[in-house]
Amino acid sequence: MNKSIIPFFIFLVSCAVVPMTGRKQFVAIPSSQMIALSAESYSKVLSEAKLSSNSEYVNTVRKVGERLTVAVESYLKQNNLASVTDGYEWQYNVLVSEELNAWCMPGGQIAFYEGILPVCQDENGIAVVMGHEIAHAVAQHGNERLSQQLAIQMGGIALSEALKTQKQETMYLAMLAFGVGAKVGLELPFSRTHEAEADEMGLYFMAMAGYDPQTAPAFWERMEARSTSRPPKFLSTHPNPSDRIANLNRIMPKALEYYQSR
Repeated sequence: MNKSIIPFFIFLVSCAVVPMTGRKQFVAIPSSQMIALSAESYSKVLSEAKLSSNSEYVNTVRKVGERLTVAVESYLKQNNLASVTDGYEWQYNVLVSEELNAWCMPGGQIAFYEGILPVCQDENGIAVVMGHEIAHAVAQHGNERLSQQLAIQMGGIALSEALKTQKQETMYLAMLAFGVGAKVGLELPFSRTHEAEADEMGLYFMAMAGYDPQTAPAFWERMEARSTSRPPKFLSTHPNPSDRIANLNRIMPKALEYYQSR
């Protein structure tokens, strides 16, 4: 085989299955490398951002985050999937920004922007967002997106090689893949699939943590009401709001089973 196509071949044969949904996905980057890149990227974001001094925001986000991550890890352990979050270092920070956005990096590092918290209103609303973002990490969406971008834009070279030879561009692609970049959704194919999947898993996760999943549709209605001709980044790659709410209501009975059996 031509050595020049070996890295791309690796992309084609790296198959994994998303927990809970069973969707098959292609992930070509070792988890250890993703976690290391996640930590570096998060440190970069924090160094360039201003941490919120609003103690109510900070304490509530951390409280919800801790409850959710305990529930998620308990579920994974009970289903022989504990390795999914091996090496994760859960962190919960609130950043000063009016942007309606939040994200979770592949290693468990979470950021909420102050602007989205009034829309959340309470712990249930924060849990809707937090569960959704944690689902991205558990489902390896960042790995899937970055693997795809390395294949398309860098000829399928390995992440380690890309970081050596084109670090700035690779870090930019990583930020996009993690949902931090300004053009997420415009440059990342299949992001709607990822978002719908995160909606479903996130609804189950918040229910497992003891937050009422029936509050999720109302949160998305509030988010839609805040939209203008230019929707918030958090909505830009998501399904149509009416479709999203219909999908959430469709899977609500299963979410309520998790909620009632915790």
